[in-house]
Amino acid sequence: MAINVSKTREILVDAARQLFARMGFDNTTMNDIAQASHKGRRTLYTYFKSKDDVLLAVIKTEMDELYQVLFTLVAQEIPADEKLIKFLHTRLVTIKKIVSRNGTLKAAFFRDMWRVETARKEYNKQEINLIKKILDEGVEAGLFEIHDTYSIAYILHQSLKGLDSPYIRGKIGNTAADREAQQQNLINLIFNGIKKQTDINQ
Repeated sequence: MAINVSKTREILVDAARQLFARMGFDNTTMNDIAQASHKGRRTLYTYFKSKDDVLLAVIKTEMDELYQVLFTLVAQEIPADEKLIKFLHTRLVTIKKIVSRNGTLKAAFFRDMWRVETARKEYNKQEINLIKKILDEGVEAGLFEIHDTYSIAYILHQSLKGLDSPYIRGKIGNTAADREAQQQNLINLIFNGIKKQTDINQ
């Protein structure tokens, strides 16, 4: 029974995603979603109270992909400093790909950010925990010197979220070379800070 419930919900969300992408969120009705899914209004309202609820489900489905990519990366057996660099790069690239290819998510991302944030609430916690896991690994391996890995993970996550919109809009890195240089600047900031390094032998 659970499989059928899950499959039915998946069909409804996929139908809505396609309609939102083709017609736009505002121009799509619950009737449209019911008809496109071949499930009927009663079934649709069994799973979703409103069109806003459907949109949140669509956004969550897209965000699932981002989390799975990051989860797989964090599970890799590589040094924590290298893993953190890959995490920063992969997160930016993946979220831009997901948002840019999906008209619904792209529109919501820039016009209805509160909806995106509502949908991302649990994902934010998961991302913070993934970053914390990398930091913990680095501390254990003697690569990082951090007393409170959760706080640093939270700060890093908030910083990355602040880069989402400008990165997706192309305000950060118009060319591949620009993006690589700016990502390297971000990495240098995280690992080395902004204090001028002096030669201890001088």
